Amino acid sequence: MTTLVWFRHDLRINDNPALFEAVARGRILPVFIRETPEQSGEDHPLGGASNWWLHHSLAALKKSLPGLVLLKGCARHLIPALAKDTGVEAVYWNRGYEPHVVERDADIKNMLKSEGFEARSFKANLLFEPWEMKTGTGGPFKVYSPFWRAMQKLGVQQPLPAPGQIEFISGHDGVDLDQFDLLPEAPNWAARWNDIWDPGETGAEERLTAFLSTGLEDYGDLRNRPDLPKVSRLSPHLHFGEISPRRIWHETLLHVGKAESLRADAMKFLSEIAWREFSSHLLFHFPKLPSENWRPAFDAYPWRNHPADLENWQKGQTGYPIVDAGMRELWQTGYVHNRVRMIVASFLVKHLRLHWYHGEAWFRDTLVDADLANNSASWQWVTGSGADAAPYFRVFNPISQGQKFDPNGAYIRKWVPELKDLETAFLFAPFDAPSDVLTRAGVELGENYPHPIVDHAAARKAALEGYSAVKEAGQNAA
Repeated sequence: MTTLVWFRHDLRINDNPALFEAVARGRILPVFIRETPEQSGEDHPLGGASNWWLHHSLAALKKSLPGLVLLKGCARHLIPALAKDTGVEAVYWNRGYEPHVVERDADIKNMLKSEGFEARSFKANLLFEPWEMKTGTGGPFKVYSPFWRAMQKLGVQQPLPAPGQIEFISGHDGVDLDQFDLLPEAPNWAARWNDIWDPGETGAEERLTAFLSTGLEDYGDLRNRPDLPKVSRLSPHLHFGEISPRRIWHETLLHVGKAESLRADAMKFLSEIAWREFSSHLLFHFPKLPSENWRPAFDAYPWRNHPADLENWQKGQTGYPIVDAGMRELWQTGYVHNRVRMIVASFLVKHLRLHWYHGEAWFRDTLVDADLANNSASWQWVTGSGADAAPYFRVFNPISQGQKFDPNGAYIRKWVPELKDLETAFLFAPFDAPSDVLTRAGVELGENYPHPIVDHAAARKAALEGYSAVKEAGQNAA
């Protein structure tokens, strides 16, 4: 049997069900298709940082799967046409859950079956399908905690091994990877990223091994410290499917079996994998999550329109060091620590009162792990407009958050070097430092570091006043 294997966000050999099943049945033609948003129907396409990662991930996959064919065009047209031209008997792929992917895949599956091809899709990128996870009444989960409890009661399938010897169908040419135009030019803002990241399946497996060996211990207590290496940094590898969540789940539990004292830390880590699952669950059941408030009452929130404030936030020039450190880390590395993500997101929507879709769009363009489900669900969570949302009255204080989670100031000093010589006591709020302290540190507010663009107390008061309109709208709707 000959099979076309359509790769998407599953750029790996191990635990790849579509690839495994196809190889077990005979020769394969592995294909990756680069579509434009117009061709795919995608409203939220990959941003620049993710495109950089995709280029290097495909290059890595091509080395381990030399028969991989790269194509440009509309998958709705290319997949059926390619199946006919190559004479394959079946087309296999691993499922995606974004709205445009669900619609496109259904169309392609119907076209293939009508032409007499076997068309099968597989679960590969989630632990459980969105329709497998149901509440007691049979509906989708809307709150994370019961979702996580329910997950723990279900058995996670063992990951599949790499397939045996792969025999490729020859004779079909594709395009060169450079023709995808995924890498930045003039300027090449990712010039140093090769020293930071290692995209591809090998890099993913090495990252997991390193985290389990050195990062898992005390993860529960220290994962909120951006100055410490206590997070997995597996999110971009997961997003592009270079490693499966099943592999992470079972490797983590296997590691705990050798050191039972790590169980609490391991379960905290796996609960973060579960949040990723919950986000996909929400997106599948509520496909307008990336574009509309999940809680309609938030349509009443009086958002500001202030491009200058948005630009200052994007550039890390807000005058609040922990916020600026996070936004600069994001721009320079394509990543920002999870605790700091919450801080900078809260600052945008609650201090600046700018709509969360500005943040979602910026993160989608600048994050190497910009997953549509996780990004949308998390921004709405911080805002208070989403499922299982943070209490609306929780407005992170950017001063005390810095003091609590970067107590020695190492994270701020790394990413905001103009403050590196400032005494720690004033590092989190330099605007409160005496003039002589600023002078000794070489800090000139308004010159080499900005004054705060908003007063925390005044901003908190305005945010809560805005939420009163949401509360009133909710009451009226009820």
